[in-house]
Amino acid sequence: MKSGHATTMLAGAITTTVSAFECTQSAFEAVIPSNTSVSLVQDVAQNGTFEVPASDIAYPTSPTGLRALCAVQIKVPAPGNTTYEFGLFLPDEWNGRFLAVGNGGFAGGINWEDMGAGVGYGFAVVSTDTGHNSTALDAKWAYNELEELENWGYRALHGSVVLGKQIVESFYGEAPAFNYYTGCSAGGKQGFKEVEEFPDDFDGVVAGAPAWWTSHLQLWNGKVGLYNLPVDAPYRLNSSHVSALAAEVLKQCDPQDGVTDSIIQDPTRCRFVPETLLCTSNATNTSTCLNAAQIQTAYQLYNDWVIGNQSFVFPHFQLGSEAQWDLLVLGDAPSTLMTDYVQYMLQLGPDWDWRTDWDDEAIVALSDAINPGNATADNYDLGPFHARGGKLLHYHGYADGSIATGSSVYLYNQVTQTLRPRGVDVDEFYRFFLVPGMQ
Repeated sequence: MKSGHATTMLAGAITTTVSAFECTQSAFEAVIPSNTSVSLVQDVAQNGTFEVPASDIAYPTSPTGLRALCAVQIKVPAPGNTTYEFGLFLPDEWNGRFLAVGNGGFAGGINWEDMGAGVGYGFAVVSTDTGHNSTALDAKWAYNELEELENWGYRALHGSVVLGKQIVESFYGEAPAFNYYTGCSAGGKQGFKEVEEFPDDFDGVVAGAPAWWTSHLQLWNGKVGLYNLPVDAPYRLNSSHVSALAAEVLKQCDPQDGVTDSIIQDPTRCRFVPETLLCTSNATNTSTCLNAAQIQTAYQLYNDWVIGNQSFVFPHFQLGSEAQWDLLVLGDAPSTLMTDYVQYMLQLGPDWDWRTDWDDEAIVALSDAINPGNATADNYDLGPFHARGGKLLHYHGYADGSIATGSSVYLYNQVTQTLRPRGVDVDEFYRFFLVPGMQ
């Protein structure tokens, strides 16, 4: 992986071939800060495979069919005697641009698979492990580890981007011409956090279905399950009932755009009447109809979560999202996205029990007060990102049954209400798209 320096114009993009930088541990050690270290170096041949370390439990899939590249993993010290790591894919033929990819849920691990997609377009690509090693549904690592929470919340990505750019410049002999970010779900939240707090990190950000409202979303992830518990309650919906709801929603809402194509164009324009599924007194198959109590459960799921004096906490599932309700609604306990969050991120401990200890108002107030890891991306003033010429592309699927689509609508409205009174043309730098049928 050593050759003469050359630049050529290919499809309108500059391609740079790496010059005089060996893909070796010693070569990287010579250009990184003395308090950091190299954990891994792999030289990947054209059309080759990067072998993901066995310890990366969140992203175990090894990307294949890669461009010829140098892969390196760097370990960085952080406050509180913590560390985080990041990986870089550095292609032999580079398009002169830098790309960061995001993570998902509570996951700790380098997202090598998504890095592989980016490097296919010639980007130098970075991903962070966010400072720990876990799956997306496991937050036990956060208990009594407040600095690790900060790493997860924002610190590891920002630090990885800053040092990653420096390594890219040393490797290729020139700085990236443009810097981009892409991520969905928790990765979408990471993108918004970067735009809000570190506007100089990226020229362009693509944020899909952002899990931006950490302090409320994680609680809602459990609240929608609590609506449907315990499992022996007369109001309990099972998978057959949810399938019946999904079919009836499609029947009532799909034709409203004038085309019956199994896609609901805009569920907010549909007045759904679930009572059409009410079981008759002589019904023999109650798996395809709902009793009155189950109808009320459906109404709870299709309406915003409010507490106290009608205080808004989080938006509702959209009509058409039912196909994904299994994770949050149909379990025999609330999702660990809520229980792990409360026990280990809010620091209430493993003895906290959703059956006896849940209180809407108290838990929301505590979550707002703590905001674990400062992860919530609720700085709606994107003025600095706009002023430096940044571009933001934000999308969310109407059929998302994991992160309520309305949370993105709320975020977009908060940003526009912050910037437009100042005369900022929001559409000039921030575009938001709601996608029919997308989960």
